[in-house]
Amino acid sequence: MRFFTFLCAALPLVAAAPSSNSNQDNFGSYFYKGHDLSSLKTLEDTGSIFKDTARNNKTRPAEDILGDGGMNTVRLRIWVNPESGTNGLQYNLELAKRFQKKGYKLYLDFHFSDSWADPQKQPLPAGWPTTLKPLASTVRGYVKDTLVAFKKAGIKLDLVSLGNEIRHGMLWPLGYVDIDIQPDSALASNFSGLATLYKAARAGVDDAYRAGFSKTQVMIHVDNGWNVTLQQRWYGALVANGVPTSAWDVIGVSFYPFYGTSATFDNLKNSLNTLARQYRKPLQVVETDYPAICNGQWNPIPESSEPSIPYSVDGQLIWVKKVIDIVKAVPYGLGRGVHYWEPAWLNNTSLGSDCNDAILFQPDYSGWPVTVGYSRKSVNMFKEGR
Repeated sequence: MRFFTFLCAALPLVAAAPSSNSNQDNFGSYFYKGHDLSSLKTLEDTGSIFKDTARNNKTRPAEDILGDGGMNTVRLRIWVNPESGTNGLQYNLELAKRFQKKGYKLYLDFHFSDSWADPQKQPLPAGWPTTLKPLASTVRGYVKDTLVAFKKAGIKLDLVSLGNEIRHGMLWPLGYVDIDIQPDSALASNFSGLATLYKAARAGVDDAYRAGFSKTQVMIHVDNGWNVTLQQRWYGALVANGVPTSAWDVIGVSFYPFYGTSATFDNLKNSLNTLARQYRKPLQVVETDYPAICNGQWNPIPESSEPSIPYSVDGQLIWVKKVIDIVKAVPYGLGRGVHYWEPAWLNNTSLGSDCNDAILFQPDYSGWPVTVGYSRKSVNMFKEGR
């Protein structure tokens, strides 16, 4: 989603080609119905509670309410050395243990940053090298050590994304790419730094496997999933710079209604279907949301890419149902999941948009600093037969 000291032993830059998990049959046809709950611990630590309106406003953990609504997976972002530890390793281990105990699958989203990483910013962690080869070695060691830490904590990760919305690369400036403006003939050379860093991250996954970490699905996550030209050129450039298709298992995309009126359902369908036919990899929409309230109170009302869908709780249900239908209809059964971004973030209801509120709980600030979130019926967006 867009928002307007690590020590390791010297390691070879790139290992042999990653062990191939690219055949979708290795992972079955499980459909991930996920919510990103990265901010939940921070909210709870500052007094937030959640009320289940379907159970007479009983106070319950947010994940229990969302689980009743069909959630089977929790997505968590991880930062390298964040201020106050929020979204850091220990923060995520605590949340992951909690969610795994309740039976949810886990999806870890590496940002490779001390804070937010997205298409507008991919800042290098403060303590990391600023030249390519040492940086690649650090990335490799960091990925391995992080995954081994999850293994030692008894946590199984089902999905791991190496980078977050990396349309413009990651770990700037060394891994920066400018695919939006580069002509086709220049794309390959522009991707060399990113290719080096991605291969190092992927080698870190294999190092973790050798250290006993259970096999996971490795994802690449690029935003603007509706833009088939962007997606094809991006993956083509990565492969042209020596990253084999066996180096990732899953293609992940973001799909939001406000980042251009071309972000239509028809364009999403065309993009996912094209990628499925070209790469024969599982695909997931790993970030999406839709407003419950967008009335121009604070900002001008943005135009939705699907204007027939109202900005309302019902509109949230309609939007996500359509996204799920598109993903499930991807050829060869390769549509494998949809994830809603931060549905319980009570003190950030706009979720990076110009709308008032895109979360799935009605916030009540009357008892501040204790914030109460009352579940909306849209918490049931993943519930079968709703």
